[in-house]
Amino acid sequence: MNLVVSKDFNILNGQIEIPSDKSLSHRAIIFSSLAKGKSVIYNFSKGKDPISSLNICKSLGVDIEQNDSVITVNSNGEFNKPSSALDCGNSGTTMRLMAGILAGQNFDSVLKGDESLSKRPMKRIVEPLSLMGADINSDSFHSPLNIRGANLHGINYESAIASAQVKSCVLLAGLFAQGATTYKEIYPSRNHTEIMLSNMGANITCDNNLVKIEKSELKPLNINICGDISSAAYFIVAGLIVPNSEIILKNIGLNPTRSGIIEVTQKMGGSIEILDQRNVCGELVGDVKVEYTQGLKGIEIGGEIIPALIDEIPVIALLATQCDGQTIIKDASDLRNKESDRIKTTVSELKKLGVNIKETADGMIIQGKTKLKGDVEVDSNKDHRLAMTLYVAGLICEKEISIKDFEWVNISFPEFLELFEKLK
Repeated sequence: MNLVVSKDFNILNGQIEIPSDKSLSHRAIIFSSLAKGKSVIYNFSKGKDPISSLNICKSLGVDIEQNDSVITVNSNGEFNKPSSALDCGNSGTTMRLMAGILAGQNFDSVLKGDESLSKRPMKRIVEPLSLMGADINSDSFHSPLNIRGANLHGINYESAIASAQVKSCVLLAGLFAQGATTYKEIYPSRNHTEIMLSNMGANITCDNNLVKIEKSELKPLNINICGDISSAAYFIVAGLIVPNSEIILKNIGLNPTRSGIIEVTQKMGGSIEILDQRNVCGELVGDVKVEYTQGLKGIEIGGEIIPALIDEIPVIALLATQCDGQTIIKDASDLRNKESDRIKTTVSELKKLGVNIKETADGMIIQGKTKLKGDVEVDSNKDHRLAMTLYVAGLICEKEISIKDFEWVNISFPEFLELFEKLK
């Protein structure tokens, strides 16, 4: 599906509630399925990726009832051998987290994915799991993953990358392993797994970028899921760059390991205010007020903040086109291992709009301020985050643009267009 976007309005104005956090939705359904008893999950994501996690838990024998966004999980705390391969769809989170759990079961299983997921690297999880005694076969460390259930043992593991998916995979394997498992990373990545496991009674301790876990039984929990800051990012950037806009985004997760987009936009000079900050199920939550800002300035973005905004870099690159001066994004080479090579695709598609942007090995360099031209077809590259970034770009282009394969936004954010229409 091609979507045509044009500057057919004056401002963005009003308040909306961003849909539920996908990272938390994945973890809530998977962890509740491992807990003995009844858990209730409120505001579960409607994105295709978390639904993949939900369907896999059902295929593993867990009793799950769904009433719109409320999920009730009744589990005996164990998974059963699946009757067929478990389909992760496009979800790298599903595959990596489930691999850690399935490696320690007493049955064999297969995790498969779509064409895009089958190209994404799985060596980063297969290696530490193998050190724990896991038996996993694959085609050059890509899915499908053929997992033979094994008795696992704890390890001390130091990761060369900051990845919440890899960390979560190892920690979940540690739930079933004999002895303690410790995981250390170069920078702290998002810590939703640690918070939720701790709330569910896991034997887990955290110290900055070092986490330790031991074999544990999880307790059921009622979980309220806040809005996804990665989804909010598109509205934050739109509010900053569409003239005269003023919007309020309700109930947004502000976990410090995820909220790098707030820090970066404030450093650029963006008018952003946090309202009604509070704690919900161990997660920091608040409302975000965004106003159109003139005189935004380019900055350098790199180092330990990258894990806290890795998914938002394409739309941050768009924001940089409306900043005075140069913006450098570095230390983000893992962007090349996402649904698309997001360094290459972000640069190529923004260039079509007239942006002065250069690809580097681990990021990009953007020269601003630039008037976006439009009158061109851009390509989502079947990447939901790039599709949404290009939509926001279309809101300030001088002429309309057409976005190829826009339907890929449904992977994470099926409500995307509906919410933008509410603000026009």
